Amino acid sequence: MSSPTIPTAPRLRDLSDAHFRERYGADRFSATVITNRLRYAVEHMSTGFMREAFSPIIRDWYDFACTISGPADKGYPMAVVSNSLVVFLGTMGDAVRNAVEEYGPENLRPGDVLICNDPYRGGRHVNDVAFTRPVFVDGEIVSFVTMCAHQLDMGGTVPGGFSATKSNVYENGLVIPPMLLWSQDEPVRSTFSLIFDNTRWGGMLLPDFKSIFQQLKLGERLVLENIDRYGLTAYLGTLDYACDTSAERMRDAIALVPDGDYAGSALIDADGLDDTVDYTVRVLVRKRGEDMEIDLSGTSPQARTCINCGVLDAKTAVGVALTMLLDPKVPFTSGTWRNVDIAVPPGTIVSSLPPDGGIMMFWEASGAVASAIFDALNPVLGRHGIGGDYGSTNTHNASGLRADGTPWTSATQCGGEHGPWGATHVGDGDSYTVLFTLNNLDPATETIERDSPVVLLRKEHAIDTGGAGRFRGGAANLKDALWLTAGAHYLSPFRTKQPSGVGANGGQAGPTGAMWLFPPSDDGASPGLLGTDPQVYADSVPVAGVLDPDTKALDPVDGRYHYFAAEQVWATGPNTILRCLTNGGGGWGDPLQRDPERVLADVRNEYVSIAGAARDYGVVVEGDPRLDPEGVRIDHEATARLRARP
Repeated sequence: MSSPTIPTAPRLRDLSDAHFRERYGADRFSATVITNRLRYAVEHMSTGFMREAFSPIIRDWYDFACTISGPADKGYPMAVVSNSLVVFLGTMGDAVRNAVEEYGPENLRPGDVLICNDPYRGGRHVNDVAFTRPVFVDGEIVSFVTMCAHQLDMGGTVPGGFSATKSNVYENGLVIPPMLLWSQDEPVRSTFSLIFDNTRWGGMLLPDFKSIFQQLKLGERLVLENIDRYGLTAYLGTLDYACDTSAERMRDAIALVPDGDYAGSALIDADGLDDTVDYTVRVLVRKRGEDMEIDLSGTSPQARTCINCGVLDAKTAVGVALTMLLDPKVPFTSGTWRNVDIAVPPGTIVSSLPPDGGIMMFWEASGAVASAIFDALNPVLGRHGIGGDYGSTNTHNASGLRADGTPWTSATQCGGEHGPWGATHVGDGDSYTVLFTLNNLDPATETIERDSPVVLLRKEHAIDTGGAGRFRGGAANLKDALWLTAGAHYLSPFRTKQPSGVGANGGQAGPTGAMWLFPPSDDGASPGLLGTDPQVYADSVPVAGVLDPDTKALDPVDGRYHYFAAEQVWATGPNTILRCLTNGGGGWGDPLQRDPERVLADVRNEYVSIAGAARDYGVVVEGDPRLDPEGVRIDHEATARLRARP
């Protein structure tokens, strides 16, 4: 990369102590202490909520986030965020401002809690409800503490909500404009009735709402303790300081990228209507000096179903991609985007408009924004490039009845929600995590099987699925779920046509994945434990992926694409197995430069087959890694000959 551009704005470290105090109302030490104390506050709120949560998607998935923002006269700066769901964090600053401005800050009172879940006002989807509590000092609002948490169901046509087949905002579920849920610490009955008359799972949502209320009160108390200890001037100045710190780090990171225009793209296979239209996110990155413009003008029009995202979600993805590629230590605040302009016309798949541009599976479209930026900047970043991730959460959402007639709903637990990342210049890619734009936990198998009539038969790394490179991409995840009762399944793998795990600095892309259903036998018995050989798939019902027409096994070169919503609802009988294989992560660097001993370790640990070691890395390995893993050896002479081939 280029030499740093000389910054045009004064650097924080160059400020004199007097100038620093004049600007921020506190000395450097105090500003740093207050920032860390506020970070503790949002983590304290998060820990308490996760400990008390009833909903599986909160308790097991960590599907929430907390933030602290400043007052209206400072522009609502989002200064501190919790270490949690990133797709929330990038939108929260705007969500708080838009909700408070529409409701009217002059109408808020101490003890109020304002809620809003409209994707067009605050980003995300209707299941993600933002709860905001103003913090008052001497009758004036000085700050806001906010928690955004995924609610298991907000009405609409699909229990649990996760589906790519809904065609407009009305099918998505209840939309709540900015309105009070608590007024001066008293619940607003009409708002509670509005929500709980529209959700299928009020028994789980109600205790979570009560916990959120208590966490917001905790956050308010911790903010006030800081103000009491350090003074209001120092507190407000610290909010500015936290945002300025992010802005300066991102500005410095941008300055290291050579000036130029860089194009990239990412493909989304189809929407939930049919497979006649695919959707491409196109980006043109214009870098000049310390500034960068992310131009998404060439992106496909908004989809016909709810696979769109809003422009605030696209903004989040831009922040995530630039942070990961340029400086992972940039704190996520409102300052992250100060030197970044985003240009996108209304009505694209990443800037959809209501009512037909429904937003539900928003992270898939916004994730493609991040992928497109990786595609654009990886070539110019050289060794600092990063391999792509598995691209889609391949979300599984299902519901049904148990034998005793009680309903069940399973959301984001049994598809391909977790998968690999790409490699970097410091090491191999992780093999089991969540998309770059997420930050979730992995639900425990025991809780999944307790909450739903399902048995997880397999959850493992798939061999030869990490993109080859000097550092290997993370391996794809292979998961088999046996469903014991009949169910209605909504399956949403969005990126099986092309690899999403792009390579970096000469590394190879990770291969594409797929999804299959294995029905029970004629007598209703389960297919049993499935193998992984290609012939296994002959009896399957393909859901998604590019597959051999005869064997139904993966064939990304000559195979036929199968469309994930060919059945809008995949109705299955008892003892059906769902198999999901994610995409692989991208590799980094020339595969022939990978240390042969690392290839040997990969063979022994079944990340790479003996054939793959020779084909992808030019390393000849002898032995049987399954029956005698400690006995496998490298044939060094044969390896040298193989690597020497032109």
